[in-house]
Amino acid sequence: MDLRNKYGIPHDAVITIAGTVGVGKSTMTKELAKALGFKTSFEKVETNPYLDSFYQDFKRWSFHLQIYFLAERFKEQKRIFEYGGGFIQDRSIYEDTGIFARMHYEKGNMSQVDYETYKGLFDAMVMTPYFPHPDLLIYLEGSLDEVLRRIKERGRPMEQQTPVSYWEEMHQRYENWINTFNSCPVLRLDINEYDLFENESSVERIVERISTVLKQTKMLKK
Repeated sequence: MDLRNKYGIPHDAVITIAGTVGVGKSTMTKELAKALGFKTSFEKVETNPYLDSFYQDFKRWSFHLQIYFLAERFKEQKRIFEYGGGFIQDRSIYEDTGIFARMHYEKGNMSQVDYETYKGLFDAMVMTPYFPHPDLLIYLEGSLDEVLRRIKERGRPMEQQTPVSYWEEMHQRYENWINTFNSCPVLRLDINEYDLFENESSVERIVERISTVLKQTKMLKK
């Protein structure tokens, strides 16, 4: 079934998936792209030249890491729109400043001068009328207990070794961030209300909700 045409999703729409670790961003990205006939955009972690150094010395490399992420996500966003849209994007450029850079600064891993420099670059590059913001940001949310259960279930070694206190903090930081986010329209999805693996109709219900938000947004802009 052609869900894009059935629900009137624009062929050039750009939809970004956001949420903390364990909520299923990659799965949602793949399934929505398949349902809509869109392309996918994933974070290229394996080519990041600062990641290993960062994990060895947070204070030395947090600024470099965040600048690298900012530049790469900016280039990717520009590429998506130059291509003509029709993309589902795993993780947004907004999470970098609203959650991760801020966390590094507040924990003392980034100096005030570096943080202000980073924020200045972010605002100049992203928070302008010229930056191509997504048509929709889908925020995947769930209880902390459910997120921890999913992290444990998928069994990635680095995640298993991470203290629960870190996941608690990230969960709260994401909630604080999304409650004030206004750079583009937001659709909040509870991860317990659908199952993309076991229930094929789940993706259609999600597409229907996407359609509703996009149509409402279009009406508001008139």
